[in-house]
Amino acid sequence: MDIGREVGKLYAKAFPEVLKAHGELYVRSGGRIGHKLLFGVPSLIVRTVGAKSGEPRTTVLTYVRDGDDYVVVASMGGAPRNPAWFHNMVKAGTVDVQVGTDRFPAAVEALRPGDADYQRLWDLADANNGGRYAAYQRKTSRPIPVVRLRPA
Repeated sequence: MDIGREVGKLYAKAFPEVLKAHGELYVRSGGRIGHKLLFGVPSLIVRTVGAKSGEPRTTVLTYVRDGDDYVVVASMGGAPRNPAWFHNMVKAGTVDVQVGTDRFPAAVEALRPGDADYQRLWDLADANNGGRYAAYQRKTSRPIPVVRLRPA
């Protein structure tokens, strides 16, 4: 039995549940609890509507600051498709953002490899997240987008 492999399997199975519980606590506490995710990485709450359904959607995402802007990465753990929240935000064009207890509207700008500022923002977000985004990019052939949230 490879203990390292078994621990890795347990971590992979438990981590999504930990993230879900964190998000629920952050939202339900009105942002008073949960701004910092595991490993000290900050997170924010995005509220928008479903691109197809028109139903309200709430998503908790890790972020990095770039001046006054907030930068999030549509990695979905290196999945073959972009996450639904990415499509929802792009279609909406503006979203409601909450950082801690502060709420504000923000304009959405999706950036892809080759776009101005993409690589700089990718590197900033990846460094803030312990290199995990680079590891996710190695798992997928899709170019992982970066999203700049500019407070309105």
